[in-house]
Amino acid sequence: MTQRVQAEHRDAYRHFTTLSTRWMDNDVYGHVNNVVYYSLFDTAVNGYLIDAGALDIEHSAVIGLVVETRCNYFAPIEFPRRIEAGLRVAHIGKSSVRYEIGLFAEGDALTAARGHFVHVYVDRPTRRPVALPTPLKHALQGLL
Repeated sequence: MTQRVQAEHRDAYRHFTTLSTRWMDNDVYGHVNNVVYYSLFDTAVNGYLIDAGALDIEHSAVIGLVVETRCNYFAPIEFPRRIEAGLRVAHIGKSSVRYEIGLFAEGDALTAARGHFVHVYVDRPTRRPVALPTPLKHALQGLL
């Protein structure tokens, strides 16, 4: 039997980024639509990598492509609300990284949603997997 995924406390995450919900994020049920959570995950991870100097979105020779993603939802978030995205790294491979993200309504102790995605790092022109660059490895160490 598979164990049910539970909400996590904020101390399970190594780095936090504050994001904002937008008017267009709410759906007809009055909360942020499920597809928006994946955009928030992507924003949290790539924002961290840019800030850490590990990603130049226009010029980096190596880029990360998402090959796997998942999200579990625990509580609704709605506009207008600020979100605190917690970030950690669960696994670093030769050419891949598994990022885990927890989304918290600002000030809440437990995740409203949590998920992960796996980046495979590839050569930009050929899209073939490559070893993780040293600046990326250094940026990831603080998230383990």
